[in-house]
Amino acid sequence: MSDTRVAVLVGSLRADSVNRRLAELLRDQAPSGVTLDLVDGLGELPFYNEDLDHDTDVPRAAAALRERVAGADRVPAVTPEYNGTMPAVLNNAIDWLSRPYGQGALVGKPFGVVGATPTPYGGKWAHADAARSAGIAGAVVVEDVTVSQSAIDVDVLTDPQVLTTLHDAVSRLVEYAGATAAA
Repeated sequence: MSDTRVAVLVGSLRADSVNRRLAELLRDQAPSGVTLDLVDGLGELPFYNEDLDHDTDVPRAAAALRERVAGADRVPAVTPEYNGTMPAVLNNAIDWLSRPYGQGALVGKPFGVVGATPTPYGGKWAHADAARSAGIAGAVVVEDVTVSQSAIDVDVLTDPQVLTTLHDAVSRLVEYAGATAAA
């Protein structure tokens, strides 16, 4: 396989969050020929507002996000849950990436979502919300890439089984060759 660029949307803004650290670990241990680009700056995006989204004048952070995702071959989100759903910064990023309708940077991109949470169910709900939102935005949601890992009884950063599961999810996303992935 030729080089594959993967734009990783990190749903946590906290520098030392477990999910950011998971994303960094996956980046640092990416398979040969795969580059994981952690897309920073989601906290700098203004809340999506069509009044701010003009062909010739888009906020700088939104334009940079769109450019990085448009240039990627795959897009996973690595995210915790906040109050049983995805963090607002991730939802807002997907809003920016969904426009213009039918032509947004996510359209046709294979998408998956992984992450850890200190609750037994919140990650599943948050990850389902992120996958649904990305799918509506035009991404091709690769269902078997979703990994919602509870961090209640395991150190997700060191547990070999958890790390294998996460690496396998990244590999499945990279190897995904669905008919719409070429779009």
